[in-house]
Amino acid sequence: MVAMSDTPWGPRIATAIGSMPGTDPVEAARTVVGELPRLMPVPELPARGVGADILGRTAGMLVDLAVEVVPSGYRVAGHPGMDHRRAVDLLRWDLDALEQAASEAGPPDVVKVQAAGPWTLAAGVELARGHRVLTDSGALRDFTESLTEGLIAHAEHVAERSGARVVVQLDEPTLPAVLRGSLPTPSGYGAVPAVPEPDAQRLLGEVVERLSGAVGSPVIAHCCDLRPPVELLRKAGFGAFSLDATGLGEITGQFADELGEAWEEGLSLFLGLVPSTKTEAELKGLAQPAFDLASRLGFGKRTLAQQAVPTPTCGLAGASPGWARRAISLSNDLAELFADAAEV
Repeated sequence: MVAMSDTPWGPRIATAIGSMPGTDPVEAARTVVGELPRLMPVPELPARGVGADILGRTAGMLVDLAVEVVPSGYRVAGHPGMDHRRAVDLLRWDLDALEQAASEAGPPDVVKVQAAGPWTLAAGVELARGHRVLTDSGALRDFTESLTEGLIAHAEHVAERSGARVVVQLDEPTLPAVLRGSLPTPSGYGAVPAVPEPDAQRLLGEVVERLSGAVGSPVIAHCCDLRPPVELLRKAGFGAFSLDATGLGEITGQFADELGEAWEEGLSLFLGLVPSTKTEAELKGLAQPAFDLASRLGFGKRTLAQQAVPTPTCGLAGASPGWARRAISLSNDLAELFADAAEV
């Protein structure tokens, strides 16, 4: 397990979730290298279509497994076909763009790579007979192993081509539904049985341990659910949680305890504070949910500055290019505001 002292983020550092608007990887790479050189996400451009979305992009990283597109979504394929090759090509073009941008502006300090976590991937890809991968323990294990190997190799490629330290973010938007048992079956008339929390935690823990050991940095979990499973993610070994701080509502009871324990242990919160689409809110208004959270959990402004990383509330794929740049700029401004407030 990587020590929290090894975290490559801290005061005055902001970042973004990952997705950006448009279809030009060079333009997107130049934007994030220029605006977020201390913790730069590899831009994702889902507007490019099949193979550029979270599932297709992650499938392009898999080792010895392939997917294809069917009317219901992504399905396991016997061998790499056109759909899988497109995902691999898009990923390679993104790394070309990243290398070009880094050579022009100078290498960033840290690059953050993002991919679907094992539960979101297994919930979103079908087996040949139409059932979700997560319903078959053998297939789940194969996909998890393939994902882990592929992400480690991807992180190594990014480090080589960017000249930067690499951290990994696992996107798990579907994990809460997996735990609740609310995913529909192929027929649509039933639901996939809930995965017990200990099983979900155990699988994630295995992946996190291998990833953190390979890259030498804590792994980040991203989940924008109203009540992300913070305790499960903490026990699985994640070093930071990325969540939408504007959509949590009143933070009380067990959820407050879970967040408080995470901060008490020195884990970081990547706080989504800047709307992903245009807003007229002022900086102090955008910062207020973070100050309120720190106060509610019993922590001072110094903890907020040291253990909170401001971000947009979610991905910026639906934003205009102008607002995407503005949202990133505001996230940087929030990081400065938190640090300045801690010094008063």
